[in-house]
Amino acid sequence: MEPQTDTRPATKFAVLLRDDLLPWQELNVTAFLVSGLTAAHPDRVGDPYEDADGTEYLPMLGQPVLVLQGTKEVITTAHRRAVDRGLLITVFTADLFATGDDQANRAAVRAVPRAHLDLVGIGLHAPRNAADKVLKGARMHP
Repeated sequence: MEPQTDTRPATKFAVLLRDDLLPWQELNVTAFLVSGLTAAHPDRVGDPYEDADGTEYLPMLGQPVLVLQGTKEVITTAHRRAVDRGLLITVFTADLFATGDDQANRAAVRAVPRAHLDLVGIGLHAPRNAADKVLKGARMHP
């Protein structure tokens, strides 16, 4: 009998959402955060899809994205841990719910010092061990 090998990717994609968001906000924040992660890691995008009829579909990330949630304190701590480890992350602040375009989004984040960001979500792609340490205290989204 051959030994079983670990076929999990060596890295994790994860989104951490604040646990007081409305359902539409959770979906919106997740989509924005994952779009940034995908843009930063185009090598992680798989091949296009095709159904049995030959209809073509766009490619997607080639590995799962974990969606977690936590309190404001958990997300603030995870943000600090990620920054302290030098990880590049995506952020979504409460201010972004009131903006209307990409330029306004970037201006809203730029206007607030890092320690005072009202974070409602972060996204990361990191080695599994580093991701687990950053996300300690978060729980799987229901």
